[in-house]
Amino acid sequence: MPANAPGRTTTFRIGPAAQELTRAALAAVHAPSILNTQPWHWRITHDAALLYADPRRRLPILDPTGRLLTVSCGTALHHACVTLAADGTDFEVEPMPDDGDPDLLAVVRYRGVTGPSARAQRLRHAIPVRRSDRRPFAARPVPQEAIDRLCRAAQRTDARLQMTWSHDLADLAVAAGQANDALLGDPRYRAELASWIRRPGEGHDGVPVDTLAPQGVRPVPIRDFTAAGAGTNVVTRVDVSDREARYGIVVTDGDGPHDWLTAGVALSAVLLTATAEHLATSPMSDLMENEVARRTLRRMLGGVGYPAIGVRIGMPATTMAPPRAPRRPAAEVIEVVADEADPPQPPEG
Repeated sequence: MPANAPGRTTTFRIGPAAQELTRAALAAVHAPSILNTQPWHWRITHDAALLYADPRRRLPILDPTGRLLTVSCGTALHHACVTLAADGTDFEVEPMPDDGDPDLLAVVRYRGVTGPSARAQRLRHAIPVRRSDRRPFAARPVPQEAIDRLCRAAQRTDARLQMTWSHDLADLAVAAGQANDALLGDPRYRAELASWIRRPGEGHDGVPVDTLAPQGVRPVPIRDFTAAGAGTNVVTRVDVSDREARYGIVVTDGDGPHDWLTAGVALSAVLLTATAEHLATSPMSDLMENEVARRTLRRMLGGVGYPAIGVRIGMPATTMAPPRAPRRPAAEVIEVVADEADPPQPPEG
């Protein structure tokens, strides 16, 4: 770049720390988010990665408080941290570092080199292959040992994964029905949902139509992306699908932005661990988009903690992976601030 002085140019460099942090931000491009909005922005400096929420991508009807936007950014933060740990990078994370800038959600600081984490390497391999699978799961139970590993993965992030049992399904189905009825009854919601549905090859965000699945009859209904009504939730018919699906709720101790970010980190840990266990998953954010449904969930949890996001877990019904959701170009979500190179020194003598 031309410098102020005539005849001089200024050169810039990206050091090893910034390169490691940029690789981590690139991996975070694969993170899941509410309606695949990908509402994050990374700013990479010489020794830190700053994670910002992108308020332009908040869903004003589905997510008026920014809860799910922050959860989504938490999944990106965890994807980046997994990549750093897998590469043997020592780092520290400071969440919510600036009270005056609520969009700055976290700073990841480079601290040098350490031994690579075997657990993180396993999760990093899951990052590019993880998909949201809304199709009915196989009629095979999820091994309890795998469920236990998912719960431990959430615990390591200072949240917990509360698994529901058969006696909870009625309450969970009621919460899903309450959310569905309230949301589909709001024409603003239907319009907002429709604006994020994408045809094949259309755009770099949103929910592709080929990743949707027929509603059918399930013990717990999933989001009706067609906004046409999910229909009955009677579970006594022989054609009920998802009979062996398990349902977990990511629960946090509080209900503020810091807790929402933690919930996103926990959700990512659960989803990547499930992928490594060869399980199929799909987040259930619709359970959190209606206050009545959230209160039903909190009663189901006995009033202990705050439900932040749901996740559906099961055995995949086919070896064919669901289609991949599109991703925004890296240049749109990652900004690298290069250092000015040291000026050349004049020769001695």
